[in-house]
Amino acid sequence: MTEQQPVNRRTFIGMLAAGAGASLLGADARGGQRKRPNIVVIIPDDLGWADIGYHGSDIRTPNLDSLARQSVRFERHYVMPTCTPTRVGFLTGHYPSRYGVLSPAYGKIFNDDTVTLARALRECGYTTAISGKWHMGSPPEYTPLKYGFDSSYGYFHGQIDPYTHYYKTGVRSWHRNDQYLDEKGHATDLITDEAVHIIESDHDKPFFLYVTYSVPHHPLAEPDEWTSKYEGRIEDPSRRLFAASVTHMDHGIGRIIDALASKGLRENTLVVFISDNGGQRSWHSDKEYKGRYADKPHTVLGNNEPLRGWKGEVYEGGIRVPALANWPGVLKPGTLTAPVHIVDWMPTLCGLAGYVPQRDLKWDGRDVWPSISRGTARAEPLLFYWKTPNASAVRHGDWKLIVPKKSKVPELYNVTSDPYEEHDMAKQQPDRVKDLKQRLAALSADDR
Repeated sequence: MTEQQPVNRRTFIGMLAAGAGASLLGADARGGQRKRPNIVVIIPDDLGWADIGYHGSDIRTPNLDSLARQSVRFERHYVMPTCTPTRVGFLTGHYPSRYGVLSPAYGKIFNDDTVTLARALRECGYTTAISGKWHMGSPPEYTPLKYGFDSSYGYFHGQIDPYTHYYKTGVRSWHRNDQYLDEKGHATDLITDEAVHIIESDHDKPFFLYVTYSVPHHPLAEPDEWTSKYEGRIEDPSRRLFAASVTHMDHGIGRIIDALASKGLRENTLVVFISDNGGQRSWHSDKEYKGRYADKPHTVLGNNEPLRGWKGEVYEGGIRVPALANWPGVLKPGTLTAPVHIVDWMPTLCGLAGYVPQRDLKWDGRDVWPSISRGTARAEPLLFYWKTPNASAVRHGDWKLIVPKKSKVPELYNVTSDPYEEHDMAKQQPDRVKDLKQRLAALSADDR
């Protein structure tokens, strides 16, 4: 994929409008000019739809529940069905298939000239930091500092042991500023500690903090402080462990919010929380992580009910996730039912920060701040796209078409009237299937 096309007149006008919109949105209720917001984005790993308290979960998340009551809660926030694709979509505003990414990926992912969200925000005056999971390129060449982050801390690979911090194949992964580092402690605490440290540092510029937790992705190991909360409450031991890891993370998120408050930053900080994909059903391995979990099967992990499907699938359970946005005094608490996609955050946050691209970046996403801040949906039907090794899907308006790679037999669902995808309407709606297939072909034409 190339990103070197010149900016045409239509795009340039759109850029000016986005910049003007960002300035207007920065005005406070008294007519004064609000500073550009600090931006804190928190992404858990494999948190399902029903794995958060305010969705009626059996898991306790008091800090997220409290935050949700003060936030815009997204009822139809879409991501990709696995981790690397979602993260690529978030940091670029492009569908990850534009980079050839359809599933968890390694090696080189981004072009050298790719404008990531971190790079864009740094160019317009932000300090940028990541604490947690990277998984968008392999060390030593393709790591966070190369793609716009001023500081990096956490782990490079797809998943780590929460205590040894080694990847499943036994290689080192923990680092600071892209250099390997040995640390003691639970990954959840270390990621939180770094985020709090960044917030509590002195700031002469706005900051972008990208906090990417390792939990509740397997393998899971939690101290008694957290597992004891679920004794007698959740029967399955692996689900208890899963729940403990989420509550542990929730405690860390509470610390992050408290740090913002104690530094007097809450009123000028946008906090965004989004799971990277739907919950995973189960996991077990005799060999990964040097066999440490061979006798600890993870038979029951996430819960996406009442949505259909799991992580890795393009049914709603794999791609529709808990999400919220919080900015005290700017965003009015409530529920946003208009669909939003992970690729929308790049143009949205760039607009808020006042970033004007020097060339047409051809984002797949759209600036959805008007929907978030006013609760309104766009007049035209939205078009979303997913591609995995096993299936492709497109949503246009109320309708979603799924085309499995193996059978190629299309499935069609009205995800507004049938959100649990119980009624395949492909045979009853052949013209709609044809239309959506054409849209799917057009979208995939720009893939690598």
